[in-house]
Amino acid sequence: MGLKREMTGEASRCGFAAIIGAPNAGKSTLVNSLVGSKVSIVTHKVQTTRAVVRGIALHGSAQIVFVDTPGIFSPRRRLDRAMVEAAWSGVADADATVVVVDVATYLSELSKERRAEPSGGKKGAFDTNGILQRLGETVDHYILVLNKIDLIPRTELLRIIDTLREQHDPARVMLTSAMTGDGVSDLKSTIAELMPSGPWLYPEDQLADIPQRLLASEITRESLMLRLHEELPYDSTVETESWTLLKDKSVRVEQVIYVRRKSQRAIVLGKKGEVIKAIGSAARRELEKILGMRVHLFLVVKVREKWLDEPARYRELGLEFPKS
Repeated sequence: MGLKREMTGEASRCGFAAIIGAPNAGKSTLVNSLVGSKVSIVTHKVQTTRAVVRGIALHGSAQIVFVDTPGIFSPRRRLDRAMVEAAWSGVADADATVVVVDVATYLSELSKERRAEPSGGKKGAFDTNGILQRLGETVDHYILVLNKIDLIPRTELLRIIDTLREQHDPARVMLTSAMTGDGVSDLKSTIAELMPSGPWLYPEDQLADIPQRLLASEITRESLMLRLHEELPYDSTVETESWTLLKDKSVRVEQVIYVRRKSQRAIVLGKKGEVIKAIGSAARRELEKILGMRVHLFLVVKVREKWLDEPARYRELGLEFPKS
């Protein structure tokens, strides 16, 4: 770490960059791309991110701690409120704030707005506009990142840029595709310039600040969300009960998937255990890829009707437990 700073001839810098936005804007994919490794789970479903995940990247003499926050939306449940509050807390504590917008969704909502059509209950441009309005009242400046630019024509992209600049006047607008990597390097460079002077907080080779047990839980939850539908993924959570390193340098991981109803337990298990086997196999492969070691993963499914009201579940995710 010290050698790298000597070679650049620059004083070290280090700080936090909060990545916020509406659900499914591509925040976690963007953080993974900025870090260069998977540190946050990703699915096609909204509200995938629950825990506040910190991914760590280097750029020249700067160490950037990216804070991947839950999507900001209109909360209905206690967990929803905790997630939204965590996102705004990330902004309050950050040295730089990055707002990510899914341009394809935003364009769709703008079209409906022009035609005075209902949004069908889905939040897109309206969520983003609300976030940007509140952010303008909270911080002096922020970077507005238009993500998924590979999904819409350039003419429409320019129209979105003009609309957002006219309505919100962001300090800087940047274009990315987290999936293809377009614009990610420029974004990282821009964020690095905003980091304050100071020593690095983490070793040079550390990519994330998340306990391995929590990472393992999140990986299994990712697998669960990709294979289950409707409300079940949002009514379930995963807890790593034990993490044991074995003599052959492999690891034994025992986890519990909690659901709220008996009928949900049957769905997670599947006929002859087929669903839980598929969830476990995919999670094990992903964990082995991330950890670089053999993983023995054991899953059980239990009914816990009120897990959403248990403070311990929130503490494990790094969330504050709402009083009501």
